[in-house]
Amino acid sequence: MAATGQATSEKRERASKGLKADAIGFVDALVIGLASTAPAYSLAAVIGLIVLDAGVQAPAILLASFVPMFFIAAAFYWMDRADPDCGTTFSWVTRTLGPWTGWMGGWAITMTGVLVVGSLADVAARYGFLLVGWDAAADSKWTVIAVATVLIGVMTWVCVVGAEAGARLQRVLIFGQVLGLLLFAGVALVKVWAGGAPPASVHPQVSWLSPFAVDSFSVLTMGMLTGVFIYWGWESAVNLTEETRGSDSGSSGRAGVLSTVILLVTYLVTTVACVAYAGPQLLTRFADDEAIFSTLAGDVLGSPLDKLVVLAILASALASTQTTILPASRTTLSMARSDALPAAFGRVHPRFQTPHVSTIAIGVVAALWYVGVSAFSENFLFDTLTALALMIAFYYALTGVACVIHYRRELRRSVRNLLFMGVGPAIGAVVLGYLWVKATIDYADPETSATGSAIFGIGLATVIGIGFLLLGFALLVVWRLGGHPQFFSRERFEAVEPRSVSESG
Repeated sequence: MAATGQATSEKRERASKGLKADAIGFVDALVIGLASTAPAYSLAAVIGLIVLDAGVQAPAILLASFVPMFFIAAAFYWMDRADPDCGTTFSWVTRTLGPWTGWMGGWAITMTGVLVVGSLADVAARYGFLLVGWDAAADSKWTVIAVATVLIGVMTWVCVVGAEAGARLQRVLIFGQVLGLLLFAGVALVKVWAGGAPPASVHPQVSWLSPFAVDSFSVLTMGMLTGVFIYWGWESAVNLTEETRGSDSGSSGRAGVLSTVILLVTYLVTTVACVAYAGPQLLTRFADDEAIFSTLAGDVLGSPLDKLVVLAILASALASTQTTILPASRTTLSMARSDALPAAFGRVHPRFQTPHVSTIAIGVVAALWYVGVSAFSENFLFDTLTALALMIAFYYALTGVACVIHYRRELRRSVRNLLFMGVGPAIGAVVLGYLWVKATIDYADPETSATGSAIFGIGLATVIGIGFLLLGFALLVVWRLGGHPQFFSRERFEAVEPRSVSESG
C-alpha cells in the first residue's frame, strides 16, 4: 500500500503464514499460470463442441471468451497489488463484500480443485498408455483409474515438496505442450495453403475472428461459457504471490494477465489450423471426444512426429493435475489463518514451507471424488466438468465486483484507472454473472446431461454445481454457529488508500 509502515505490516503478516518467500520468479509464475489451464487438453476437449455450434466461427467464440477473462485478469492484477494474499478471491471478496460472500468465494475455488483434478489425471493416464501403444490399458476403466489415482498422489507430493520443484517440472511440461501444438498448427496451415490438405479443407478467413458473424446470441453465450473453461486456471500464478519474487510490485498479477494473452494466441492459431485443415464437418465428430488432435496428428505430421501431439496432451493434463491443486491448497491456508476454517488447514510444513495439510486434504478428497464418480459412470465425470464452469464463473464474477468496490475512490483519477480498475472488471463480472445464471438454467434441462439423468427433474450438471455451493453455504452456517468472531466481525467495503495506486506505480 502507500504508507511504508503499512507495507511493512503487510509483509510481516504474509510472512506469518510460513510460506517460503521468493521461492519462484516471474517466469515460473507465468509458466504455472499457463500450465494450470492445460491448454493442449482443454482445447482438444472443447474444440469439436464449439465447432459443432459455431462452425468456422469457432475462433470468434474463443476471441469473445477472452474479453471478460482479460478483464477479470486485470481485476486479479489490481487486487494482488493492493492485497497480495495467497487466498486471492477469498481475501479480496471478504474485504469488500463481507465474510459470508468471501467464504463462498473461497469455497468455490477449493471445489474447482476437487472437481477437476481427477479428470485431468484420468486423461494423463490414458494418453500415457496411448503414447507407448498400450491401447488395451487405455481402454480399461479400472487400469486407468488406478494409474490416475497414483498420479494424483504423486502430484500432491510435488505440491508438498514446494513451489520450486513444481516450477521446474512445469517448465518441462509447458514446453512439451507448446512445441506439440505449434508444430501441429504450423504444418497443418502449410499443407492447407500448399494444397496438401484433405478435400474438405478451407482457407482461413479474417471473418472467422468476428463474434458478430456467429449465427445467434445463444450460440455465442453458450460458446463463451465453454471458453471460460479453457481459459480457466491462469490465476494459479496469483495464488503463489506470497512465494513469488517481486510480489509487492504485482509480478504474480502480471504473470496472470500475460498468461491469458499467450493462451489467446495459442488457442486462435491452433483452432484456425484445425478448422482450415479438417473442415468444420469433420471436427463436429469430436464434439464429445478429446481425441481430435491425436487423430488428426497422424495425417498432419505422420509417424513418429504425431506422438508429439499425444505427448503434448499428456503433458498438459499431467501439468494441470499438479498446478490445479495449488489454488485450492493456498486458499484453504488463507481461510484457516483468517479463522474461516479449522486451524489444521493453516499448518505449514517446517522444512518445505508449504501448506502440507491443506494440500494433502485436497489431493485425498479429489481422489475419492474421482474414483467414486468414475466407478459410477464415465459420463457422470463429464457432468462434473460441466458443473465446473458454474463454479468458475461464480468466483470470477465476485472478483470483478471486489475490484470495482476496492478501487472505487481511484476511478476518477485517470482514464487508466477508470478502464482497468472499474469498467473492465465490471464488464467481466457482469458477463460472467450472466453466463452463470444462463448456464444454471440451461444445464437444468436433463437433455444437456452427459448421463441423460436428472434429480428431481433437474440436470446433473446444475445439481452438482449448485449442490456444491449449497453444501458450502451449509458448512458456512455451521461454522458461524460455532462462533469465530475474528472472521465474522470483519468489515466490508474496504477501499485502497488515496493516491496508493499512483505511489505504487
